[in-house]
Amino acid sequence: MRINKLNTKILLFASIAFLKAGASSAQDAGGNTDIAKQVAALQPGDGHFMVAGLATFGFVNQSTTNTLGGVSTKNKMNSLGDADRFEFSPMFLWRHGDKMLMEFEPSWDGNSAGGIGVNWASISYFAAPNFIVRGGYIVLPFGTYTKRLAAGWINKLPSDPIGVDVAGSDFGVEAEGGLALGSMKCSYDLAVTNGFQLNPDGTTANVGISSFNRGKTVCGRFGWLPLSNSSLEFGVSGLMGSLATPLADSNVYNKPTITMYAGDINFVQNISPFMINLKGQYTFSSVNSQNYNNPDITQPKYTFTNNTSSYFGQIAIRPTQIKNRVLNKLELAFRYTNYVSPKNSTWGQNYKEMDVSLNYWLSWRSVVKLGYENITSDGTTNLTNSTGIDGSSTSINRLVIQFSTEF
Repeated sequence: MRINKLNTKILLFASIAFLKAGASSAQDAGGNTDIAKQVAALQPGDGHFMVAGLATFGFVNQSTTNTLGGVSTKNKMNSLGDADRFEFSPMFLWRHGDKMLMEFEPSWDGNSAGGIGVNWASISYFAAPNFIVRGGYIVLPFGTYTKRLAAGWINKLPSDPIGVDVAGSDFGVEAEGGLALGSMKCSYDLAVTNGFQLNPDGTTANVGISSFNRGKTVCGRFGWLPLSNSSLEFGVSGLMGSLATPLADSNVYNKPTITMYAGDINFVQNISPFMINLKGQYTFSSVNSQNYNNPDITQPKYTFTNNTSSYFGQIAIRPTQIKNRVLNKLELAFRYTNYVSPKNSTWGQNYKEMDVSLNYWLSWRSVVKLGYENITSDGTTNLTNSTGIDGSSTSINRLVIQFSTEF
């Protein structure tokens, strides 16, 4: 929900007539005649500023049961919104001529701890038909979810599937476009970015704009639409690069690298009287063999196979072709998610989630969702420490009422 809103419709509101009137007033007042003439000569398409964006808000009621060493504890909570289901993200765009577009999307959500984060901030140059060059803080072209499906009014369920945002956003340059292959089509999206850093526990994080990574990360996605009506798409993604480490730890790690790949599928088709929407993605990431900090101080270093995998599959059905004006606005959606993080790491777990949602579409870009989520997570570490998830299990049942819109 935090990262892709690139399908937002651009609405222009600049008024050339107002600018011309302002120019005439400047001339009458004896102002700078040259500047006034330039403003009066502006034509539509030279430059436009606009604001769009999205908002998501709702109610969450949750019951959590934690079990450790055979002892279970249970707690309940309810909240008007929570960290993963509240967001307000205006998007500012400035088009300079026909070739250049500047985008900036700040975001206020529960994960920002009351502050404002940034989803992306970039400059795009439309170099040729079906070829765009972009630079800045970009959403990485990895998988299909973060770039296309994460916006609350596009997402069919109230929350995001865990594990799909492993690439996230980063500072870099990007080239994307598409090609026609007879009745088929294909798309490409390639990026070079600062990449990730390796944390002492084996997790990774974006290194940011002040990169101490001497290497860079290469990332890309290739999409193939085999049918003439573009109702079906297959996508493959890859990412590889070196991992940054603090200078003080340069002799601790063995030239760490990360490799990631993903496969995704998207199918949307009308099968009277329903519209069927199927989506899925598989993601795998691997860090080469390293030694990590051991919570057991008697053995400062240890190693584990640092592989993480996740996948989700979802289906949504909406009776769009029936005449009843209430029923044709209803949609039923279901999603299953599986996430497996490294066994014997301090964050190792087997995570499963099933979500179902009944959606009511107020318009093509505004939706109310009534969702139920069931989550089970089992810890997979055998480390001896008081703060790990050794032998623990968690069960969560969550009811969500959510409103999402694009503006």
